[in-house]
Amino acid sequence: MGYVTAVPPSRSQAAGSTRAGRLSLAVALLAGALGAAVALLATRQRWVAGTATVAGGDFPLTAKGSDVTGVPAALAIVGLAALVAVFAVRRAGRVVVAALLALAGAGTVAAALFGASDGSALDEKAAEASGDTSASVDALTHTAWPYVAALGGVLLLLAGLLALRYGRLWPAMSGRYERDGVPRPRRKAPAVDPDRPEDLWKALDRGEDPTGA
Repeated sequence: MGYVTAVPPSRSQAAGSTRAGRLSLAVALLAGALGAAVALLATRQRWVAGTATVAGGDFPLTAKGSDVTGVPAALAIVGLAALVAVFAVRRAGRVVVAALLALAGAGTVAAALFGASDGSALDEKAAEASGDTSASVDALTHTAWPYVAALGGVLLLLAGLLALRYGRLWPAMSGRYERDGVPRPRRKAPAVDPDRPEDLWKALDRGEDPTGA
């Protein structure tokens, strides 16, 4: 009966994984940060305009993305926070955070596309301007900014998918732990020789009691 021996990965394979990890990390960081910025910027722009008929005549009204829906901006912030949190967690935690990043991007796309044809925000403004709750807006025009917000969501989604696929190759934040997750042992303070004045002074500098009391 023969035995199957495990073949260690070659240097070329290891180098390829390292390159893939670095490239995916760079693309994910750029896509995630840019996507969040684009989505947030787009929600501050005018999404829809129209004309309401009031007692004094026609009254022009406009609504920003944040007036139409607050979901894209909220999810963009969630996605940006998840992008940062990816580097603070490991293993299963990194997968969960990467999935959250991808879901934030997908939700941003859906909310932006849904708001692209929504005129309810202008109807509310028309009701406030006319004092008539049944007032509505005519001649609606929509801008391209909702689709810009959706593009930002696509970039966030891309960052999340890259984190799901290559996140295991990315580094984590340094701390009291080694790369394998094992806590670093604390160094013991050197023993103080009471007959050596220099040891006494060093102990005092470290905030220790050289007498041991």
